[in-house]
Amino acid sequence: MSLENTTLDEILDTFEFLDDWEDRYKTIIDLGKKLTPLAPEEMTDAFKVRGCQSQVWLVPTTDADGNIHFRGDSDAHIVKGLVALMIITFSGKSAQQIVDTDARAILDKLGLASHLSPMRANGLFSMVERIKAIAEADLR
Repeated sequence: MSLENTTLDEILDTFEFLDDWEDRYKTIIDLGKKLTPLAPEEMTDAFKVRGCQSQVWLVPTTDADGNIHFRGDSDAHIVKGLVALMIITFSGKSAQQIVDTDARAILDKLGLASHLSPMRANGLFSMVERIKAIAEADLR
């Protein structure tokens, strides 16, 4: 299954089925393996997410319908999976839908924030802030 065909509902169902956090981490890492690597010229400060312990890049593009699509990458396996999770959550939506998405509720449903190190959780919320900032700029 490719990342494009993976839905948030499928991930929520998988997490509900898996009791063990080791298995959940493996699922997140596997999501990251589905990301198409960014080209070196895309791994620039313009696309870098600040506030992440690892290196994280998010590259937005807007389609003809005005929906924002994200591609991303990281230099750490678990973080790459978190990037994939953010792409699944936000990519392909309108700027308004992105702004209106309650990422904290989704992450709480997955139980992620309480099972990540404080630095990783901060990095995850930095990704959410960056994605929402891109969407808000698109609304202006």
